[in-house]
Amino acid sequence: MLKTGRVWALGAMSGTSLDGVDAALIETDGEVIHGFGASRYRAYSADEQAVLNSALGLWPGGDVAAAERVVMQAHTEALSGFDKAELVGFHGQTLAHDPNGRGTHQLGDGAALAEALGLPVVWDFRSADVRLGGQGAPLAPFFHFACARYIGADAPVAFLNLGGVGNLTWVDPKARRPEDTGALIAFDTGPANAPINDLMMARRGLPYDEGGRLAKGGMVAEGALELFLDEPYFLKMPPKSLDRDAFADMIGLVGELSDADAAATLTAMSAAGVLRGMEHCPTPPARLLVTGGGRHNPVMMDMLRAALDCEVAPVEDVGLDGDMLEAQAFGYLAVRVARGLPTSCAATTGVRAAVSGGTLSKPESA
Repeated sequence: MLKTGRVWALGAMSGTSLDGVDAALIETDGEVIHGFGASRYRAYSADEQAVLNSALGLWPGGDVAAAERVVMQAHTEALSGFDKAELVGFHGQTLAHDPNGRGTHQLGDGAALAEALGLPVVWDFRSADVRLGGQGAPLAPFFHFACARYIGADAPVAFLNLGGVGNLTWVDPKARRPEDTGALIAFDTGPANAPINDLMMARRGLPYDEGGRLAKGGMVAEGALELFLDEPYFLKMPPKSLDRDAFADMIGLVGELSDADAAATLTAMSAAGVLRGMEHCPTPPARLLVTGGGRHNPVMMDMLRAALDCEVAPVEDVGLDGDMLEAQAFGYLAVRVARGLPTSCAATTGVRAAVSGGTLSKPESA
């Protein structure tokens, strides 16, 4: 039984950028954020990334054994040695996401991780939401609601995560609870870093466009950008979500361009998806707070600032850690699951009713 009151929860996130595992402590009762603790990053090696890449798109029953070994070893290493941890939130590695079809697949065995760590582990956060008609993503919005309260926001604010896929959360911090009507709107904006990273690996053998240096030297191909924005996804009303490779043909749109022009165009596409997404906000946010690896790309950030009327800033400007925010989110959500509190609702995933998603596994020694 999880003790009452504040808990030190250890969250883990391995995103669709496939760069590594983030692990971070958060102190919370599942509603209020009381503080943040130590964190750690465990990078995937080039060989491990290759194994994970080969498993992308596979569903349970496919040949994922090698990828699962990578995921479990990396998470065990990343999550070990946090003395304060009382509970773990384990997201796993998303391999496939098709909420309107086969469902969603996050690779990783939470029960085995609980045994390895000697701690209770909450995992499989998305499946219950999908079973009830939701998109299963994004799941960080309930945490973003708590973050807006933590930073003392008194007007609507938006959080933008630029990972492999971009996702946006609009928060009204004056709402009483995240599941209340009008408190949140959340959805995936489109591809973010994934196509840029794929381009860099294919053409330069590099994992990403560090500092946006390649894109900065290129010109945006407006024709390709217009074709990208013709995708039906941008006409859909939220909530809505994407698989990492839902826009895989983006690479084809820039296939004839130079490396620099291709990088600039893919970066512009990612930013344009965000701009289209901002149109769905009920009211303009006072500021857009950016987390995830994309906030380190000055070309991406400048494109957003040039097109938006609100302030655009990394979450560090309000005292949050943009490298660890998603890991902290799954620590926070783990406490909510353990206490039967909802982790998603109609406004965040389209689920029919607010649902607490996740499986709690305890080590047998407990």
